[in-house]
Amino acid sequence: MEGRDSSSKPCDLLKKIRGFTRSLLSDICRGKSPLIALDRYRNYCTDPSGKCCCSSDLHKGKEIISLQRECHVYRLDVLLRVLHIVQQLLQENKHGSKRDIYYMHPSIFLEQSVVDRAINDICILLKCSRHNLNVVSVGKGLVMGWLRFIEGRRKFDCIKSPCTVRTHNGNPTYISIHMKLSHCDPQKMFPLQVHPVPVHVEEVTGIMSIAEYILVVEKETVFQRLANDRFCSTNRCIIITGRGYPDVPTRRFLRLLVEKLCLPAYCLVDCDPYGFDILTTYRFGSMQMAYDAKFMRVTELRWLGAFPSDSKKYCLPEQCLLPLTTEDKRRAEGLLQRCYLQREEPEWRLELEMMLEGGVKFEIEALSVSSISFLSEKYIPSKIQGQLYI
Repeated sequence: MEGRDSSSKPCDLLKKIRGFTRSLLSDICRGKSPLIALDRYRNYCTDPSGKCCCSSDLHKGKEIISLQRECHVYRLDVLLRVLHIVQQLLQENKHGSKRDIYYMHPSIFLEQSVVDRAINDICILLKCSRHNLNVVSVGKGLVMGWLRFIEGRRKFDCIKSPCTVRTHNGNPTYISIHMKLSHCDPQKMFPLQVHPVPVHVEEVTGIMSIAEYILVVEKETVFQRLANDRFCSTNRCIIITGRGYPDVPTRRFLRLLVEKLCLPAYCLVDCDPYGFDILTTYRFGSMQMAYDAKFMRVTELRWLGAFPSDSKKYCLPEQCLLPLTTEDKRRAEGLLQRCYLQREEPEWRLELEMMLEGGVKFEIEALSVSSISFLSEKYIPSKIQGQLYI
């Protein structure tokens, strides 16, 4: 989780920034128009055969930024301004959000997406990850379940047990939790707590868990439903939500947990093209940050639901089924063209085709039509226990 390159420490990045700016100044002083070559990355294309090279993490060509093109003049201006802000953050050992950076020159940046693009260009230029620049996201993810960890000097205890965990040479052990579980009522002894996903994932240490799996849910409403039903008290798991499209910290934290705990991870999303897109963002990464996909994607992620076939299987009433909009269909058709589905998850692709052919969608909450706790008591346990995933 350190970054894309071994030279991602602040001192190394500052050297790269100085070298880059000196090179630009040298070209200008010699009357030469500067040329900036940026590696280009992608994590999917629209090759229907799936026999492309998108699965490789190597760059797919270069883009040249030149002062000879008017649109590039503005882009370089923005890049240099953002680079100067990043330099200050690194020198002063401070952190800032993308929004903080935008508001430093709003009349020049015009919109947030301009800053976002510049940050991505800088990451590619310096061969590092965004967090290495001290640029952080305003975290929105939530986590609960059988988990303890430390971020910096702060301890996060999702279990919040009144029993003290025994330590060995100052390090917490797992055996004490197992022993207490055999003598305690989990409903009474382990009132599980909800915590925000850590923003500085690179500072997370001391991860402890006796969970059997990780469950990722698309929406906060479903997360809250599972919390109200005390799902983690009766099912030894960790639950994470990105509250819609996941931010970078949520994706990095999920990746870290899967790596450190070696647990299976399942994902529960709405049965619609947007839910499917969120699923693929966790599994394959996003195109916007394709240069960093290998540090954020979770290749082990399994799709738990909701599937198009679930509407008939669980007898959802017609009122729960909504027609796909024109935008839904456009998005689904775009998703079907992504090469990684054909190459790595052809069964996911078949489910998406079924959704498009059926012309309807439904939310996860629709599965609770028969009982408010149906998700917690029936749907999720049966899917996991019976291995009914794609």
